[in-house]
Amino acid sequence: MGSFDVPLEDERTQLDAFIEEHRDAIEKTLDGLTEEQARRRLVPSATTLLGLLKHVTWMQRVWFEECVGGTPRQDLGLAANPDESFRLTDGDTIASITAAHREARATARTVVADLPLDTVATGHRTGPRTLRWVYLQVLRELTQHCGHADILREQILAG
Repeated sequence: MGSFDVPLEDERTQLDAFIEEHRDAIEKTLDGLTEEQARRRLVPSATTLLGLLKHVTWMQRVWFEECVGGTPRQDLGLAANPDESFRLTDGDTIASITAAHREARATARTVVADLPLDTVATGHRTGPRTLRWVYLQVLRELTQHCGHADILREQILAG
């Protein structure tokens, strides 16, 4: 169900639809690409298409599993900061990073399933946040990185 399917639904349904739509969109930027293309650096930073998916996986785990779920990122085995979350290892592949993203998506849905949007989450190091705020932050990051991914994909396919 996409965001245009839920214009008159409750706020939670709308937020879930937007987030799922963007989760799907960033995964689709890797469709049909080779491993080399997915790892190709086209900008001075460490940003690559595969690195973007790895980062948004990390980002969702930070906000849903650490902030809302209350498990420290060290215990989750996550990179310490956003810059590190983009870095690819030799073992990272389109399949492995996509699988990790899908697992993070499923875990996020489970963590928030029974929580109202006004729930105050206290697990993030910067202080308490409502679940609504977390949803908006995740959506903001997903939309930003989907835009980056669209541009990188366009450059890769044109080259």
